[in-house]
Parts: sequence; C-alpha cells; structure tokens
Amino acid sequence: VQLQASGGGLVQAGGSLRLSCAASGSIDSNNGMAWHRQIPGKQREWVATISSTGRTFYADSVEGRFTISRDNAKNTVYLQMNSLKPEDTAVYYCNLAQRGAVYWGKGTQVTVSS
Repeated sequence: VQLQASGGGLVQAGGSLRLSCAASGSIDSNNGMAWHRQIPGKQREWVATISSTGRTFYADSVEGRFTISRDNAKNTVYLQMNSLKPEDTAVYYCNLAQRGAVYWGKGTQVTVSS
C-alpha cells in the first residue's frame, strides 16, 4: 500500500487549504484513513480520522475548522482546512489502517503566516 499526499503550501492566517491523499495498492474496503501533523522537534499529533462508513472524528484543536472526507472509488482522503492559524503550521501526514496494519505516506508541508 502506498499513500501520496498533496495540497500543502503557504497561506495567510484565516485562509484555507485542501489536502489530498491517494492510496494505491491492495486496498481493503474496510479501512480507516486519518491525518496527523508534526512540528519539528515535537511528537506527531493526530488531527482527524474517517472510517470506511464515513464516521468522522476530530482533535479538539481543529474541530469546527477542519473537515475530513473520502472518496472510496478513488481511495482518496481529503482534509479541508479553513480558518487556518499559525499554530496549524506543520508537516501533515496521511495514513491508512487495515487488516491490523498502518501505512503512512510522506508528508506535505503546511505553513500559515500571521
């Protein structure tokens, strides 16, 4: 299983970005996909999860500002990020969990300027 994230960039505070993460390979129909983020020197932080049935879960820090969604036909998960804050600056990683294994993609940098 391979994951490819894209959509990061530089945005001003209050702006929006949409991240995408496409999975390829042997993808099970029953899987969960998630976004995490990491600031250099700090532990990776969970951001949001979406189940194969579309149930969503969010970290308190992004609840109400970020929306996770998925397109099962494309094996792709999205993260719509609105009202961005400088503290959202991080490398964002997607992952896919299935059959007891977790797969990670390379990150995409999100930088929010004040």
